[in-house]
Amino acid sequence: MKWTPRLPGRTARRAALRAVGSLALATVATRALTPAGARPPGGGATRNAAAAAALTLGALLEAPRFGLFVGPVTGALAASRIRTSGHHKGEVAAGLAIGAGAAVLTCRWWPVKPEAAAAAAPPRTPGPALKDGAGLHLVVNPSSGISLGREQGGTADQLHSLLPAAEITVLEEGDDLAAVLDAAAVRAAGEDGALGVCGGDGTVNAAAQACIRRGVPLAVFPGGTFNHFAVDLGNQTLADVARAVREGDAVVADVGRAAAPGGTDQLFLNTFSLGVYTELVQARERLEDRIGKWPAVVAGLATVLANGSPVRVAVNGRPRRLWLLFAGNGIYHPAGFAPTYRTQLDDGLLDVRVVDGGAPFARTRLLLAVLTGTLHSSRVLTTTQARRVRLEVLEGDPRFAYDGEVTRATDTHLVLDKLPRAVTVYRPADQDRWLR
Repeated sequence: MKWTPRLPGRTARRAALRAVGSLALATVATRALTPAGARPPGGGATRNAAAAAALTLGALLEAPRFGLFVGPVTGALAASRIRTSGHHKGEVAAGLAIGAGAAVLTCRWWPVKPEAAAAAAPPRTPGPALKDGAGLHLVVNPSSGISLGREQGGTADQLHSLLPAAEITVLEEGDDLAAVLDAAAVRAAGEDGALGVCGGDGTVNAAAQACIRRGVPLAVFPGGTFNHFAVDLGNQTLADVARAVREGDAVVADVGRAAAPGGTDQLFLNTFSLGVYTELVQARERLEDRIGKWPAVVAGLATVLANGSPVRVAVNGRPRRLWLLFAGNGIYHPAGFAPTYRTQLDDGLLDVRVVDGGAPFARTRLLLAVLTGTLHSSRVLTTTQARRVRLEVLEGDPRFAYDGEVTRATDTHLVLDKLPRAVTVYRPADQDRWLR
């Protein structure tokens, strides 16, 4: 079988954004170190070397295999500058040091996601091995931002070619997503099969709830804009998941729960939040692809802090004024204000982070801590891990968000906890770790 290297768009995008950010820092640093009105004697050797090093190392930090492509180019550029600079080799060396330092410095605000971020597989459990997808009832939600394979005839066509015996339903405008998923799960249970879903995190959330109700495993095909759960699970391509379905490779994962006394439980696979976090995520995601995650966080934070206000919430009975409360289904990394990924999906813990709105100058201190990369040690941020958290909204907007969906609480009292290992999910046993 011929092997074709794949560079996922998500990885390439992160590498490009870090490279550009590194270049920006290196440019600022070289200008700051050059006296006003002075022209670098090496004909710009320092600037050129700094730019080359920043771009290369910035990309390499996110995707080491990019070095196969950009490393030789940078090496050739540096060698060329040394030859043409003559006795200005010191300027070239200084530029390389500045560029490398700038790339490393970006990690203070935007930590690198390690290649093996999802390598700690949850406990494996036998899943139904569905030859050619027979017994798989797969729901595709085109409104989730699906763009995969449009040039090749559409995502549904790709899935049919991978799993020709699967029953595929493409959601149409006006369909009730929850009802369609539940009906598909019922059919899957009757055939000892599985429920499949292709869509974003909100769609996957609804599918997981149907699976838990009907006792069937779940196949998550990445098809949304961000696919956070699929990324943490390690499912990167439609073909990866299809292979796991055919071979019966599966794991178990925890599910978070926000329960209102006497009301309906709301489950979450990724995150739950109260306060301005909802607006911050929306603002960040609008800008992230264009300017990078950390600049988007700062810009979004400045906007929501200017226009928002803290909410009064009792956390485990203790009244507090909070800008936000974040609870992750499992421990998220990195520490601080921009949790990105998990290395374990069955740890039984909630990752709880709250930003205090009652401290003096809390708004200013919060923004400064984010700008300087010191939020993890700031007193405005409190982090803890818990198995259960009691919440009561005392004053302010009672909206909350789960897995990217925003809703208004039907009750001001909520209990956050976990359903340990509640869902069985297909995950390739031999997935390529580096594709993360």
